[in-house]
Amino acid sequence: MAKKINVSVVGGTGYTGIELLRILSQHPLVKINHITSRSDHGKSVADVYPSLRAVIQHKFIDPDKANLADNDLVFFATPNGIAMKYTEQLLSNNVKVIDLAADFRIPDVSLWEQWYSMQHECKHRINEAVYGLPEVNRKKIKTANLVANPGCYPTAIQLGLLPLIEKNLIETNNIIADAKSGISGAGRKNEPAFLMSEASESFRAYAVHGHRHTPEIESQLSVFSGGKDIKLTFVPHLVPMVRGIHATLYVDCLESFDPYPIFNNFYKNEPFVDVLEDKQYPDTKSVRASNLCRISLHKIPNSKRLIILSVIDNLVKGAAGQAVQNMNIMMGCEETAGLDYLVPLVP
Repeated sequence: MAKKINVSVVGGTGYTGIELLRILSQHPLVKINHITSRSDHGKSVADVYPSLRAVIQHKFIDPDKANLADNDLVFFATPNGIAMKYTEQLLSNNVKVIDLAADFRIPDVSLWEQWYSMQHECKHRINEAVYGLPEVNRKKIKTANLVANPGCYPTAIQLGLLPLIEKNLIETNNIIADAKSGISGAGRKNEPAFLMSEASESFRAYAVHGHRHTPEIESQLSVFSGGKDIKLTFVPHLVPMVRGIHATLYVDCLESFDPYPIFNNFYKNEPFVDVLEDKQYPDTKSVRASNLCRISLHKIPNSKRLIILSVIDNLVKGAAGQAVQNMNIMMGCEETAGLDYLVPLVP
């Protein structure tokens, strides 16, 4: 029997944290050491989340009382600004770190501080962080000690653009991303705007003048393109469903081409990207609770415009599932371990 991977989850009470526990509890090679929470420390995880009653017997522990150094890897499913407080000590103790928040996603520290309105407390480790999008960074992730798990919107948007960026087939100074997210994408907040009773029967845009994910997407696509300037118009929307992201991407092509061979070739060996056939439309329900990204392509007749549709579950491929995918790569496991059973939940 293979040796178990000892992991802990810091921030086990948010939507991302509970999704991470759901996946890790079924992973054949994982042993969960600690699950932390400041607000619920001392409570049984099963009492807070009865769905985990049969698979997790832990109690929540305060993160400052947990021996996090006694792990192979620690996940941070915490708000922005938390992981950077613990990362130095963990890396110094040879513990690998996957941050599901944004502390290490943007290489430019000043840009990060501008968008997140706080001082970065672990600046010297930012250049060591590997951006955890396996479809482009698999080799770097394999040897990484610190992985910045991508945001949910950036995952859906980048997977829809990467094959075209690689081959320099589109104009990169006017990409439009019109994206919609379920309410869980805002986190487990007790704010009226994010209560289902308020959001139900409604549909609205937000952060039109600037969303924190914009510099993440632009900077990472620029790295992938070899330094090309990327300009993105990104408008997120809140829709009255619990989970899922649907990104509609508008790009202008530099030449005439058939996009399907390009996308099929780029993603031919990717276990979690599904390129649909011509004139098909992906929907969020088809990826719900799975680690899949589904993409379809639509050329506009007599135009240079190409429209890409990309859907994911924001809590899985957009967060916890991708984090486990990264862990598998970092720890030398099968990349699909613990994730291949996550078939979409329909209806």
